[in-house]
Formats: sequence, C-alpha cells, structure tokens
Amino acid sequence: MSILLNLLAALRAIIVFGSMALFMLFYGISCIIIPHSKKRALRLRENFLKYICIPVFNIHIIKVGDPSVEPALYVCNHRSFTDPIVLCRYLKGFVIAKAEVANYPIINKGAELTGVIWVDRNNQDSRTATRDKMVDTIQSGYNIIVYPEGTVGKERTTLPFKKGTFMEAAANDIPVIPVAIEFKSAKDMWVKEKFVPQYLHQYSKWRTEVKLHFGTPITKNDGVYLQETAQKWIDNQLLIMQKDWSTAF
Repeated sequence: MSILLNLLAALRAIIVFGSMALFMLFYGISCIIIPHSKKRALRLRENFLKYICIPVFNIHIIKVGDPSVEPALYVCNHRSFTDPIVLCRYLKGFVIAKAEVANYPIINKGAELTGVIWVDRNNQDSRTATRDKMVDTIQSGYNIIVYPEGTVGKERTTLPFKKGTFMEAAANDIPVIPVAIEFKSAKDMWVKEKFVPQYLHQYSKWRTEVKLHFGTPITKNDGVYLQETAQKWIDNQLLIMQKDWSTAF
C-alpha cells in the first residue's frame, strides 16, 4: 500500500510540475502579444491553483470570510508549503517568502513570475529592502502576504511573530488583515527537513482537508498593537478550528 501511495504522490508531482511548466511557457509566448503585467500574472496563478493544483492534490477547503476589497498586509500562520496554495486560491497578492525557496526547481520560476518577493532573513539589508518593497506594492494597489512566524509552526498556536512588517504597516497607515489556516491531518505539518521527503510524506495520502479563516482589517499607528492583536486573533481561530476536527493535536 505504501508503494502505491508513493506512486500517487509521484504522479501528482508530474502532473502539477508539468502543468506549471506549460502554463509558464504559454504565458511567455502570449506576452509577445499581450505584455506581462502584475494583474495577468496573478490571474495566471489563480487559474493554475483553481484548475490544476488544488484538484490534483485533492485539497478540500472550508473557507470563512473573504479578502478585503482594499489593498492590505495579510498575515497568516505557517503550517506547510501548502499554505500559499490554499491562501492564494482566494487572495490576489504578492507573497514574501524566504530566499531558500528560490532554490526549488520549477517552483522558483513560477513563484517569481507570479509575484513572490524573496527575503534573506539573515541579512539586514535584504529585510529592509523587502519591507520597502512591501510598502510600495501595497500603496500601488496590491496585497502583500506575510508569514510573520518566519518558519513553520507545529504547535497548537503560533510561534512569536516578527515585528518588522507590523512596524512598517503602522508607520504607513496600512491595514493588517489576519488569516488563520489549519489542516486536519498531522501529515500536513512540515516535519521533514528536506522538501522532497516532506512532499512524499504529505501527498502520499488521498485527501487534504484544510480550514481557512479571513479576519477583518486592523488599523492603528502602533506596530506592537497590530502584531499582538493579529496574533491573538489567529491563535484564537486556530483553537476554534482544531476543536472536534483536527487529528494533529
């Protein structure tokens, strides 16, 4: 049975990554006629997730709430590499991701095409440049998505949030919208050190069940308040989501 499940995971990878390569190829060709734009790239990502990625991985999503119509900073807890697949299905925005992901083949090119902003968390200049780009992006009318824990969390509630993006939001009158994501199975938690073993561990099961809750905008010229309020809301939602549902805790 385990061999068959690993074959299922491998087949899914072939379909998803092959489709991603084709999406990027056709998009590149189409740019000869219709120039590349942020809106087109985000629409490409949304369609890829909706029609390819989520059906192939058999991800079933229970969503509560909707994104705001106004551009904002969205902050979400981090469980696994599936988080942006689920979140970006409903939210058009640019994801701030750690620079290590830029080394993942195919994924890195798809991410760059559809608006990922890379940050080296160990480099102060990179963090500063990323916060500046975050502000510019939101002020130009687009959302930014951040995972303020800085890594994946395996506990019931979140790890300490890094405050930098909240300080920038407070200084620039940017609304912060908290988002909570939770998976039913413990196999969806990132427990393996490397990407491939984690992928096989996670997607060698038939179905993935996830809950996604959008909060309401938080505004204040106090970064600590924004950080503490957003984290408290997410932690509370996680506990509600887990109750009588999660098999991970």
